[in-house]
Amino acid sequence: MDNQNKSKDIQQGFLRKIEKKEKRKLRARDKKYQAIWFGMGSFGVIGWSVMVPTVIGIAVGIWADKRWPGHISWTLTFLFLGIILGCLNAWYWVEKERKSIEEENEE
Repeated sequence: MDNQNKSKDIQQGFLRKIEKKEKRKLRARDKKYQAIWFGMGSFGVIGWSVMVPTVIGIAVGIWADKRWPGHISWTLTFLFLGIILGCLNAWYWVEKERKSIEEENEE
């Protein structure tokens, strides 16, 4: 009787693995054409998330240079701050998407 239960457990585990792989395969087939647009959209989100803070930093720097001229270039200072904030923002979006993909793969 014990061997019969072990055999059923092995069969059930095998069937669950097959079911999981089949679901993943069907999901991938459904998303095949979406993958190209999704990739382009991701590049767009990452690009915008870096560009917007950078441009805002430049604008604030130009304004600060006109308002408080001096030895320090406020434009360069805020440019670098904008780039750093933009890169952190892009990193956030990439990590968020990576976690989403990992959770989807676990299902």
